Amino acid sequence: MRLRALFTMLAAAGLLLLTGGPPSLAQQARQPQPQPQQRSLFQLFWQQPQQPQAVQPQRQRVAPVVRRRPAAPVVVRDDPVIPKVDVAHHILVIGDSLANLLADGLEEAIEDRPDLAVIARAKPDSGLVRSDFHDWPKVAAELVAADAKIGLGVMMVGLNDRQAIREGDTVHEPLSPRWLELYRERINAVAQVFAARRIPLIWVGAPPVQNARLSADLVTFNEQYRQQVERAGGQYVDLWGAFVDAENRYTAMGPDVSGQPARLRLGDGIHFTAVGARKAAHFVDVLVRRMFEPGAEGSVIALPVSPETGAPINPELQPGGIERLIDQMVAGLPVISLPAALQAKPAAGPILPLTGTAGSGEQALLVSIPEARGRGELAGQLDRIFGEGILPEPKPGRMDDHRWPR
Repeated sequence: MRLRALFTMLAAAGLLLLTGGPPSLAQQARQPQPQPQQRSLFQLFWQQPQQPQAVQPQRQRVAPVVRRRPAAPVVVRDDPVIPKVDVAHHILVIGDSLANLLADGLEEAIEDRPDLAVIARAKPDSGLVRSDFHDWPKVAAELVAADAKIGLGVMMVGLNDRQAIREGDTVHEPLSPRWLELYRERINAVAQVFAARRIPLIWVGAPPVQNARLSADLVTFNEQYRQQVERAGGQYVDLWGAFVDAENRYTAMGPDVSGQPARLRLGDGIHFTAVGARKAAHFVDVLVRRMFEPGAEGSVIALPVSPETGAPINPELQPGGIERLIDQMVAGLPVISLPAALQAKPAAGPILPLTGTAGSGEQALLVSIPEARGRGELAGQLDRIFGEGILPEPKPGRMDDHRWPR
């Protein structure tokens, strides 16, 4: 009986090994699980302790190394920046986007002048054509009236003025004859705002740009600026030669204010870099320093004046006072008598004609060559040498004696 049960169990185990087990076991085998080791028939009846699975240690995440940017180097300047506490004059800079950059360069240029300050009131995309967008004559008048310290105006436009001007129902194309007339009137309107208040005006011309067609139009604009501004009493600054190469063409590179090669223009071919803006401001800075010399106002002395007329009280400072003062100083000096010949000296001598017959008792100014040489043996020898070309006979022992000694 026991033997029969043993054979039954063996047959069942063999059948289980041949068929691979029930479907649930087969599905579990399809799953990505670690395959167990195959067990022998002996291990089916006598269980043995399973070997512990090796546990792989998990890798610890290492925090990424954050690279810190090095701190900016501390720049020690040789020329200390003077704080501007008591500013005497404001320099008003107006215009388009180039004027904004010009104001930055000018502010850097006058850092050593505590009595001057730059007031940047430029507006990008503005010009003199689109007065409906930004009316510069009106805006300039308001700015000048609002600030009593404005002692100089700087204007720079032109980039956005290649547009048609509308006059009523008529549209004038850029650079047409009527367009140029209207454009000159608007330039003059800006110049008259500063001239009416006796404020100097510096109009900076547009520099060349990378676009050749726009550069050609800017040449025409600059000529209009120069004519109208100088006619109104202002000064025109030409930047063209500072931003071209040896062949008068646009270049983005060039010498800076110290003469070192540097990049002067941005990638758009229009605007300045910081170095280029400083170079453009250099030409304005030269005029600014001539107008506002340091210490000029400190040497002015207030003189006493009459409260009724405002004229100086001192008689020497009144009209004709210097002449009267000189007469009083020389009144007590003795009179020096001059000889009669010096007192009767004529203003001009007699007129002597160089041609014509000489009067009686007069000698000719020019004589003939023989008469100038005179008479005698020496004169005859000079005539033979210079007139006939005959050399004198050599004397024995002299350098011109080429005869063989006898």
